[in-house]
Amino acid sequence: MSLPRVASVFGVFAILLLAWTAQAYPWLTVALVAASLALGAVSLWSASVLYGPRAAATFLALGASLGWFAEQTGSALGWFFGHYSYTDVLGPRLGNVPLVIPVMWFGLCHTGLLMANLLLWRAPVGPWRGWRVALLAALLAAMLVTAFDLGADPYFVYQLKAWVMAKKDGGWFGETVRGFEGWMVVSFAIVAAFLAARPPGVVPASAAARRAALAPVLLYAGLMLFQMVAVQPIALRVTAFFAMGIPALAAAVAWQHWARRPAEAAA
Repeated sequence: MSLPRVASVFGVFAILLLAWTAQAYPWLTVALVAASLALGAVSLWSASVLYGPRAAATFLALGASLGWFAEQTGSALGWFFGHYSYTDVLGPRLGNVPLVIPVMWFGLCHTGLLMANLLLWRAPVGPWRGWRVALLAALLAAMLVTAFDLGADPYFVYQLKAWVMAKKDGGWFGETVRGFEGWMVVSFAIVAAFLAARPPGVVPASAAARRAALAPVLLYAGLMLFQMVAVQPIALRVTAFFAMGIPALAAAVAWQHWARRPAEAAA
């Protein structure tokens, strides 16, 4: 499967979803859907450059399907995250789940895996050294994804009111710890499944690969900055700065070391 074909399929989906949302939902929902689709599009392009179009399509399929399954069973049965129900804030749904949520799972998991590779190996695609190394990368990726949720979950629930939790007044700014356990489990499963389906290999630091590797790091830093500006209470802004800022800075430095290798080798 070629990159243009993967991009065209995702593009058709994005256009149809945006058109549907614009006709039936308020502008805030349209903006949220557009931002989520942009995250998915950048992640799909980045994964296509670094892993190849076929592997990127596999990653997207795994992230979307497993993410949707977790959210559907969570909202219907209380699995993974506890009992909750989505409102109309995030737009059209498939079952109980807004269609942009599976796209976000893919985008966040790709970002988490890429940053985990940078932190572990100083390269955006880690070397294949056995299942223990793959599980280590999947665990760190899940931690990075969940670090984003520390501020995002209270924001989506209490400020945007994108979903309603059955159990309120939990130990984390009104949220329960079980929700973060669910984020760890689901993101770990998505990344581990992708690594099992497509063992990674070392990618040379070409100009296209450097851009594709830097984009998710910048996205993660951008999500951190958004939380520092928009999320309430202020304590969550401090949490976002350290929980997301430390790995983002370390990943950016690791990316710089990796990107310099061809020039150093030539010198």
